[in-house]
Amino acid sequence: MTQIATVNYHVHKPERQAFELDAGGIVGNLIAPELVPTKIRVQDERARHPGTSFQKEAVAFTHFPTAASSFDDGHFWRATYDAELTTLLIREVDAKEVIVFDHTIRVDNPNAVRKPARNVHSDYSPQGAEQRLIDILGAEKAEQWSAGRYAFINVWRPIETPINSSPLGFILPSSVASDDWILLDLIYPDRKGQIMGLAANPSHQWIYMSKMTPDEVAYFNIFDNQGRPSIGHSALDMVEDLNIHTVRKSIESRTLVRYASPWPRPGNTSNRERCT
Repeated sequence: MTQIATVNYHVHKPERQAFELDAGGIVGNLIAPELVPTKIRVQDERARHPGTSFQKEAVAFTHFPTAASSFDDGHFWRATYDAELTTLLIREVDAKEVIVFDHTIRVDNPNAVRKPARNVHSDYSPQGAEQRLIDILGAEKAEQWSAGRYAFINVWRPIETPINSSPLGFILPSSVASDDWILLDLIYPDRKGQIMGLAANPSHQWIYMSKMTPDEVAYFNIFDNQGRPSIGHSALDMVEDLNIHTVRKSIESRTLVRYASPWPRPGNTSNRERCT
């Protein structure tokens, strides 16, 4: 099944572009570079056979209920949820070690502190990933991890109700050209990072999981120091059922994983993984 949605692509420019978060010291205030709304066709993962796998496409979906009863500001859920995500990534991608370092709750409401990200992007540039590794581990331990294989993986889950509007969409990496990517600065009040935006390309193949429930997660690669593709993604401006008026709520969790061995190439034994 194919749907029509709108996404906001970035634009190539001669100067470096940037996002400024919490601009002017105002929480939730975002200053963004130029974006171009573009209609796309997006395939429903539930109707694709075979479905995506993390090994082949660097993005996958699975049924993975959580014992966390809520994701409120009390943070009491974090220990439970972090342990669950660790189990998930050890099982699904053969991670040797997992560090869950960030959770972002997004609500599709104009007054929300964090709204769905409506620009086509991936979360880290190579330089941004290297700096984030140091931020998390410290310089000495980061150097040790860099000698082997590490990656940043995002795990995304709906909260409270199935997603009816603004689902998260992904571009299959085989459809992305290297010059589609645009380096962008990410400016926080206390630090500076880098992400990668994507310019429009009619060859892009978009997928999403229809009516994704809180018992389902998407997990996708956002940087791998041995070359597994980063996944371009964005909230999709579309509605599944006009008779349903729930507000999209989601939690995305950024994780740092350490692998025991290099990424298997064609002809090598593949990692153990299960995809749905």
